[in-house]
Amino acid sequence: MGGGAWPIRRRDRGFTLVELLIALSLVALITVLLYSGLRLGTRAWEGVEASAERTGGLRLAHNFLTRALAQARPVRLVFDGESRLVFSGDEEGLELASLLSQHVGIPGLYVLRITLEADGEDRRLVLTRWLLHGDVLAGTDEVPAWEPFEGSETLTRAGELDQDLAAGVYGSSLLLSGVDEFRLAYFGVADGSDEPQWHETWLQPFALPLAVRLRLTTTDQTWPDLLIPLPAGE
Repeated sequence: MGGGAWPIRRRDRGFTLVELLIALSLVALITVLLYSGLRLGTRAWEGVEASAERTGGLRLAHNFLTRALAQARPVRLVFDGESRLVFSGDEEGLELASLLSQHVGIPGLYVLRITLEADGEDRRLVLTRWLLHGDVLAGTDEVPAWEPFEGSETLTRAGELDQDLAAGVYGSSLLLSGVDEFRLAYFGVADGSDEPQWHETWLQPFALPLAVRLRLTTTDQTWPDLLIPLPAGE
C-alpha cells in the first residue's frame, strides 16, 4: 500500500443532554400554549352560543307577540248570555283572537292568552290557545272550557304546560323563560274618554285598542319597548 494518509472519519455527534432538555421544554411550552388557546377559543364560542340562544328566545317571543297583535280580530263571543269582545288585558296578561299558522295546531283563528307565571324563583311567559270554535271553547274531556280573561290577579291557567291536545285545537306552551319584566299598556278610547290615551288595563272593552305598548326583557337581555299598531276595530 502507498504511504498516503488514510482519511479520518469523525463520529457523528448526537444531541447533548442539555440540548435534549431544551427541546423538550420548548415542545412542552408550545403544547401548553396551544391547549390554552384551544380552551380560550372553546369557552369564547360557548359564550357566543349561550348569548345567541338567550337573545334568540327573546327575539322569537317578541316576533310572536308582534305578529299576534298585528293580526288581532274584533271577534265577539256570547258568554253567560252576554256578547263579549275577545280582547282584554292588564299590565301582565292579555287575551285576544288572532290567526295562527299551520306550524301551531290547526291553522285558523284562535283565542290566545298570554300570561306571566311564577316558575320557582324565576318567571316565565306562557301561551294558552283555544281554536275559535264553539265546541272547543265549551270544553271537552280533553280540552278545558274557555272563560273570558278578567285580569291576571284572578286568573287560573287552564290545563298543564306543554300540552297539545285534541289534534291541536288546544295547547299550552312556554313562550319565554327567565322573564325579568313583562309590561303592557293600551292606547285607545276607553272608560268614557273622548280622545285616545294610554291605559294600564283594557278589560271588557267595546272595541280593540289602537295600539299596544310591549315591554319584555329577560334576566340576561334587555330590549327596547315595542309599539304595535292593531288593525282597525269595529
